Amino acid sequence: MILSQLPNIPWEEKPKYSNDIVWRYSANPIIPRNLIPSSNSIFNSAVVPFRGEFAGVFRCDNKKRTMNLQRGFSKNGIDWQLENDPIDWLCDDPEIGQFQYRYDPRVVWIEDRFYVSWCNGYHGPTIGIGYTFDFEEFHFLENALLPFNRNGVLLPRKINGKYLMLSRPSDNGHTPFGDIYLSQSPDMIHWGQHRFVMGTKGGWERQILLPLWHSPKSKTC
Repeated sequence: MILSQLPNIPWEEKPKYSNDIVWRYSANPIIPRNLIPSSNSIFNSAVVPFRGEFAGVFRCDNKKRTMNLQRGFSKNGIDWQLENDPIDWLCDDPEIGQFQYRYDPRVVWIEDRFYVSWCNGYHGPTIGIGYTFDFEEFHFLENALLPFNRNGVLLPRKINGKYLMLSRPSDNGHTPFGDIYLSQSPDMIHWGQHRFVMGTKGGWERQILLPLWHSPKSKTC
């Protein structure tokens, strides 16, 4: 989606003193940590255009520091109203539908609906996948990958008829490593063909980009 298709997207020109490629909005933080009564802190806003306005899914830690996902709406992308209660996910499988924790959401429009990915608690961190058509009803599809994994990001369109996702395999603690892999799926349920994309240099925060499906250790099949 190009900028001209979003006439109401908030924008601030780069400050004259800045030499940065990406710069921070001068009125940050847009959403204060205690915008809703239940929250101790609010992180990782996943915002998309929605019906001429904006909608999003947010990580909200309550005052017990329990991590969960809440929806929010804004007319202008600046002034937000967040639901005080977490999203109630509709799930056909009670085993994966049980709540342990949810955080780091991402939202992307693919074909006919908004897909949500997040770090889901299931015997450790993994990638939960769900969808919504209207930000009113949310459907939990499946955990995409085995624990331990986090930070799943769906690409916004199919390639060669398959859904694609970037993720960061992890451990069950505060992961000191963080190579990134690309996975493919025919149906958003079954994921495989995992390929190395990006490696770390000095910690998971610092990445070295390599060509897709290439590793310096790989050999021709």
